[in-house]
Formats: sequence, structure tokens, C-alpha cells
Amino acid sequence: MPRVRQRAARPLRGDAAARRGGEPTPERTSVREDGGGDPQRSGRGPQQVSRVLVIHGPNLNLLGTREPHIYGTTTLAEIDAELQRLGAARGCDVECMQSNHEGVIIDAIQGARGRCDAIVINAGAFTHTSYAIRDAIEAVALPVVEVHVSNIHAREAFRHHSVLAARCVGQICGFGVRSYYLGLDAALGVVEGSARHGQGSKAR
Repeated sequence: MPRVRQRAARPLRGDAAARRGGEPTPERTSVREDGGGDPQRSGRGPQQVSRVLVIHGPNLNLLGTREPHIYGTTTLAEIDAELQRLGAARGCDVECMQSNHEGVIIDAIQGARGRCDAIVINAGAFTHTSYAIRDAIEAVALPVVEVHVSNIHAREAFRHHSVLAARCVGQICGFGVRSYYLGLDAALGVVEGSARHGQGSKAR
């Protein structure tokens, strides 16, 4: 009788290492096509699959129910699923995370260094206050696209200024949840443009 060899399940790429005790852990989802052994589809071999990290900041876990007249009724899970679908169509592994904690977001940005090609970030209210997130974006030297569901420039005055924008390649806002999809498209455009010119976007 032939023997059956069992293979241990592999964790998703990009899963963070165990965090120090007491630190909040972000919600994180990722999708990857194995490709059935085809190196061009699996990311192994000459053509590596690009990877984009999407970061959702504070209160964005409430999308779908939070002020739907401003933010719409699409949930965060639905946004992540669509981002992953759009990424897969472009040969991209999209990893999504959400946290209400500034330090966790900074850890995620730093953790993208050397393994991600770009970042799409909606930092929520941290957009207007967090110089620490701004410094983290500058430190990793990755292309970062800032996105917002609402038009922050048409809302309260304190939302008009982003302390992150000067360290991002661009800002997209006011298109509802489509701002995320446009942001992913923009980030992939930068990555693909770098690849055509023989420049990897992963910072070392």
C-alpha cells in the first residue's frame, strides 16, 4: 500500500512574527494564488509576484455602519476582498491590515521594508496628527499612496491638512471606497514603472 506523505500547512506570506506581550495585534488578511507550480504564477522563479500592503487606520473597522452618509455602506471586509481580487488580476499579492493603534501601524510600515513593493494607506484621523507615521513612511523609502473615502478638503478644517502627504507619491480622496481601488492601481503603476526601468521598489 503506497505511503501518503503529509505536508505541513504554510502560513500566509507577510504574517507578522509574534509580537511582544501586551501589544495589540492588527487584523490582517492576505491572499495568494499558488499557481500550481508555475513559477510565473506562483511568484517563484524569474517573475516575482509584487506585493502591496494596504493599511487601514483607526475606526475604519466600522466602515459599513459608521456615518454611512459620508463613508457609504461597504464594509471593510468587502473592500479588502475587492482589493485582493484586483491585485490578483494584476499579479499582485495584496495584504490588508487594520488597527486603531498608532504604534501597530508604524510597526506594519516598518515591517513592509524589504518584503513589499508599495503601501496604500488610509491613516484615518492619524493623517492629520501623526508625525511618527510620517517618519516611518520616510524611513522605509517605499512608494506610498495616501487614500481617503471622503473628500477631506471639503470637510472640517482640521481634516484639510495631511502631515503624511509630503512623504507619499500621491493622495486620492473623495471617491468613496473606490479611492482604495484607485490607490491600488496607482501604487501598482509605480511598481510596474520601476520594474520596466530595472529598479526594484523594495527598500533594503
